[in-house]
Amino acid sequence: MDHFYFIRHGETVWNVENKICGATDIELTPKGHEQAVDTGRMILEMNLRADKILSSPLVRASETARHISEVTGIPMEIEPRLIEQNFGIYESTPRDGAKFHEAKKDLASRFGSGESMLQTAHRIYGLLDDIREGDKEYILVAHNGLVRIIESYFREMDNEEFSSIGIKNCEIKRYDF
Repeated sequence: MDHFYFIRHGETVWNVENKICGATDIELTPKGHEQAVDTGRMILEMNLRADKILSSPLVRASETARHISEVTGIPMEIEPRLIEQNFGIYESTPRDGAKFHEAKKDLASRFGSGESMLQTAHRIYGLLDDIREGDKEYILVAHNGLVRIIESYFREMDNEEFSSIGIKNCEIKRYDF
């Protein structure tokens, strides 16, 4: 296919508290549920078309995808490769911490007990290759950490830009192959 849409999950308590969620399974807030329903409505208003919604298995993303699916009628499926990166020792620490910002520039670091950027890129690049080679249109519902990997698939950037990329809760972004 020639494009796909990416949506970050709705708001979580840790988002409000400025904590890194990573692979920790954090629920949506009531506002996060509302954001997801509103995103489904926005997809209808924008007349976006997709054959399927692929979602991270983590509850904050799968609940967001479920709401979007219920509003739009687009079927959803859990895609394990869309799980957020495990940020190891940085999970539950401040998202805007200087140490974490610098650690994201070390692409081979596993953050003590987590997953490196290189490992994450391997699984996300494989998924994107599969989507590009297929004949279906997708909406991916996943996480902020995966956006930097997706962006790096499409364009060149330096480590500073890579470590600074982000997306808002329930923001819709289109990517063209």
